[in-house]
Amino acid sequence: MSTAYVVVTVLGAVMAGFSAVSVFREAEWVVKPLADYGVPRAWWTWLGVAKAAGALGLLAGLLVPLVGVLAGIGLVLYFTGAVVTVVRARWFTHVPFPLLYAAPAAASVILALTA
Repeated sequence: MSTAYVVVTVLGAVMAGFSAVSVFREAEWVVKPLADYGVPRAWWTWLGVAKAAGALGLLAGLLVPLVGVLAGIGLVLYFTGAVVTVVRARWFTHVPFPLLYAAPAAASVILALTA
């Protein structure tokens, strides 16, 4: 297990966890865009749960690599869906934000698979 893998994985977990907590706490800078994009309010908690599970899965992957790979793939798919949602809402200037969250999850998967 390389240092780069550990650092990128922990960074990805912290970022996904922060994003999940922001949804749970209904931080205005997170939930207002969700409403603007047309994401139903009933989905918000489940979206936060998915991000929290991904964050925990990345950390668990430090002990059980397959779990980390699966969690990383899940987070990449989640944030790809976020990009699609943003594009469908025509808020093109917001596209970089989910990509920033997807990047460490993707890098974690790549580093895990190349180790």
